[in-house]
Amino acid sequence: MQLQVTNSPFTSEQAELLNKLLPTLTEAQINWLNGYLTFYRAGNAGSAAAQVATAAALEAPAAAEVPAAPQLPREATILFGSQTGNSQRLAGRLADKLKGQGFDVTLSAMNQYKTNKLKEVPYLFIVASTHGEGDPPDNALTFHEFMHSKRAPKLEGTKFSVLALGDTSYEFFCKTGQDFDVKLAELGAQRIVDRVDCDVDFEDAAAGWLAAVESAVSAAATSAAPAASGAAASAAAPAAAGESEYTRANPFMAEVLDNLNLNGRGSDRETRHLELSLEGSGLTYAPGDAVGVYPQNDPTLVDEIIAALQWNAEEAVVTGKSGETSSLRTALLHHYEITVLTKPLLEKAVAFSGNSKLAELVNNKEELKAYMNGRDLLDLLRDFAPWTLKAADIANLLRKLPPRLYSIASSVEAHPEEVHLTIRKVEYEAHGRERKGVCSVYTSERLQPGDKLPIFIQQNPNFKPPVNPDTPVIMVGPGTGVAPFRAFLEEREETGAQGQTWLFYGDRHFVTDFLYQTDWQRMLKDGVLSKLDVAFSRDTKEKVYVQDRMLESGAQLYQWLENGAHVYVCGDEKHMAHDVHKALQTIIEQHGGKSAEEAAAYVTALQEQGRYQRDVY
Repeated sequence: MQLQVTNSPFTSEQAELLNKLLPTLTEAQINWLNGYLTFYRAGNAGSAAAQVATAAALEAPAAAEVPAAPQLPREATILFGSQTGNSQRLAGRLADKLKGQGFDVTLSAMNQYKTNKLKEVPYLFIVASTHGEGDPPDNALTFHEFMHSKRAPKLEGTKFSVLALGDTSYEFFCKTGQDFDVKLAELGAQRIVDRVDCDVDFEDAAAGWLAAVESAVSAAATSAAPAASGAAASAAAPAAAGESEYTRANPFMAEVLDNLNLNGRGSDRETRHLELSLEGSGLTYAPGDAVGVYPQNDPTLVDEIIAALQWNAEEAVVTGKSGETSSLRTALLHHYEITVLTKPLLEKAVAFSGNSKLAELVNNKEELKAYMNGRDLLDLLRDFAPWTLKAADIANLLRKLPPRLYSIASSVEAHPEEVHLTIRKVEYEAHGRERKGVCSVYTSERLQPGDKLPIFIQQNPNFKPPVNPDTPVIMVGPGTGVAPFRAFLEEREETGAQGQTWLFYGDRHFVTDFLYQTDWQRMLKDGVLSKLDVAFSRDTKEKVYVQDRMLESGAQLYQWLENGAHVYVCGDEKHMAHDVHKALQTIIEQHGGKSAEEAAAYVTALQEQGRYQRDVY
């Protein structure tokens, strides 16, 4: 096709030169030139180059049919702070989308990122969860501290967006992501997509943020590479060979093979050892991973809620984003959360309550926090009647029933096509009523061998045994926190790992509460477990905990650290994990001859090196 002077902005001499050149170019040369001219136009807006680029687009339709190769690499940095792996997976999905648009992508955990590169980043995307009571996850601690210090650089040339993950049942919902969002703007970075805060049912909100970011960078792009092709490839890509079709959104119905109580007769606790079949699922896992279980709500509680509002249990209500429906009773049993009160729930409930005291409660932060603690939907309905609430309203009022995550207590090498879980039954009394843990009571009271349980595998790349099998390992796991260490040790037994292993275990009573006692005894005998220290808090006059046993063996523990040992902690975040962390610093300070500041830096270095990992909840 010849360029005609009459329908172009070129002189006859320019048209003649172009007509001589264009037929001689290869497809690759045309693509390169197309990208170069677009890039040149961005730096010389209004110049003759802009006219050339426009003419090339109008007069060379063949070039438009072939995706243009990117001219100069566009760069994006994606940093994630993740405790259980959700933020890391979402960050990976964004990385795939941006690579499809021709970006050079740096994808990194925050504690692995070299902050001296930050001021040179043109696009920065943060995906961060909030842990505990508003804290950054372990692998975001140092970066969060850096960003809020005087060392943080000005970022006027950076475009950014933040995806925050959290749980609205906690007071400081998505605080870590919010912190980063505010700080980046203060440092001069330009927000190209508003921050999105995700609750426990995060998939839809996260997908919306990913699409918005993809659209924003496409609109701002200087490259001629089509954005849609990258997005479509990312969204429509089939599962890789050997990858299971079962996911969080499409759980596998696993058959229950066994359901045993691990506590002895006379114990005031009940801990279930659940064995599930993975046969036919294609699911696999590694030590440190978790299983997500979709539970059922307590039928008695569901019936009491329906009775409180005099609803028809068989009335059809919406249960899915695509308009799927079920009976009201089925929806409350399987689809909606009814045991946890959140601020968004109470704020929405005000419109349906004829009791003015609910609005007063919602507007009082401290009273609201106190009221929500330990209460459920039935309490709300009884305390703030009368209600105009209809069954059809629950789809907009209640959040989806989230899966419960449990650390895997088995090695797939030792138990092919099986996965084992350790679940402690939760029962207590509060506000004049008996309360029951949703999943723990379901599995202990209503789940029998032969039943099916909807599950998925939640990979946790932030809680993994050392790659080198000769590396010494220190494991601290009281109560059900010991579950992943059964997996660690079974795996080491099957693979013949030679590194020394040291387990700290604690519970209430030796006789009735020593979970997996026979496993540990066998592993000690066989040399799979090198050392075992136990603390049974109710068997002695003064309570003794795992952190006390650590301090008692401080000199040896410090020597293990100096010999390259990795430390793993699993269990209660509010108390145990903090006490163990404090004990670890004390041991380093006392037996390493270090100041408090040097000991804290030592522990931070262990975290950054991946030698101190925690799976706490």
